[in-house]
Amino acid sequence: MPRNPNISIYFHVHLVSDSTGETLVGTMKATTAQFRNATALEHLHSLVRSEEQMERTLNDIENRPGVVLYTLVNPDRRRMLEERCAMLNIPAVSILDPSLAMLGRYLGAPVQQAVAAQHNLDSDYYDRIAALDFAMVHDDGQNQMGLKDADIILLGVSRTSKTPTSIYLANRGYKTGNIPLVPNVPWPKHIESYKTPFIVGLFASPSRIVQIRQQRLENLQAGTSDYTDEQSVRDEMQKAKRMFIKMGYPVVDVTRRSIEETAAQIINLYQDYKDNQNGA
Repeated sequence: MPRNPNISIYFHVHLVSDSTGETLVGTMKATTAQFRNATALEHLHSLVRSEEQMERTLNDIENRPGVVLYTLVNPDRRRMLEERCAMLNIPAVSILDPSLAMLGRYLGAPVQQAVAAQHNLDSDYYDRIAALDFAMVHDDGQNQMGLKDADIILLGVSRTSKTPTSIYLANRGYKTGNIPLVPNVPWPKHIESYKTPFIVGLFASPSRIVQIRQQRLENLQAGTSDYTDEQSVRDEMQKAKRMFIKMGYPVVDVTRRSIEETAAQIINLYQDYKDNQNGA
């Protein structure tokens, strides 16, 4: 008999990995988001690299049955997990197996059995660390002269998610800085001379910005001001958008976008920009 779709469902999800478990967490969140009334109780078992660690993980799975998602390279530990789950009648899925099998068939090559292969300390890893350092040093209008070396510069009024988006982009390897647009503070014209950075304007609906700013002031136990006046915010946003249009900067509306979605849109725009440069 099917479940009533209007009833909230809470269930245990065990994420078992011999690496950090980031892939499992992302997959779990993306999957459970498609089930409106389902709430996953997440149990992350990361860096499971010995039989003792696997035994502790299996005991936890038995005590809190639900579903199991795993990424395990070692065949013995995979077998331990699969056999115990089968005995307990608990669904267990190796989330990378279908992708690895498909890619192996396409490439005609065997799969490299390496734990945490995506976390190797290669040049890409160090590029991401350098990008994160760059984002921290060039956050919120700091060290603006250094932004000439940025890949991406984000502009926007207060509370348009400039900092978290910069950090997310940096984690993807893009050197990103951001500059706030503040009422009655002159626009930093020197960035107009920068040839390399891709400059993007961020904006949101005034009502959304007011909501976020009010929450911030409440957290700071501060009083109200033009900072949260909707007409003042509307004027700020209009001036910012007019400036973006005048300068020819692409704009991204962050009103209903998550940080990940905003960053994905910016990356798409950046890649188009680089393609056009390379084709020029």
